[in-house]
Amino acid sequence: MTGETPPRTPPARDSHAPAPASDNSLVWNDARLLGFAQMDDIHKDFYTVALRLVTCTDATAAAALDLFEQHAVSHFGQEDDWMRTTNFPPRDCHIEEHAAVLKSVGDVKAAVAEGRAGAELTRALGMRLFEWFPGHADYLDSALAAWMTKQTTGGKPLVFRRSI
Repeated sequence: MTGETPPRTPPARDSHAPAPASDNSLVWNDARLLGFAQMDDIHKDFYTVALRLVTCTDATAAAALDLFEQHAVSHFGQEDDWMRTTNFPPRDCHIEEHAAVLKSVGDVKAAVAEGRAGAELTRALGMRLFEWFPGHADYLDSALAAWMTKQTTGGKPLVFRRSI
């Protein structure tokens, strides 16, 4: 016996379990539901406003950024408030991630306002958000959704998906 822990093999995915066609789709679908309705509604809105970033032109980039920033401040503020008021244990990392996204949005917004950037950078930010969001939701937000459901109903989230 060497005293070393053998490497763990991740469990095999159930080939019969439903799976989303694409984890980083630019369109909301039921695969993104977490089972806490208030959060799911905010996340649907995220997809709508983030899509405006991805599809903006130089003429609409500033407005798309304003709209996304307003959404993000409200969205992250709501989640941060839930975490603080219910004493959600792993809140610090989650709140810091929200702050980092808001900083990036602010940096791009400033660059567009100063004429140093336009639609290209705004669209790139939108694409990075769509790459970031599924992992954030699957790991950080799903834990918060479970916590909030336990706090408000005493149970676990139930998710009914129309299609995946």
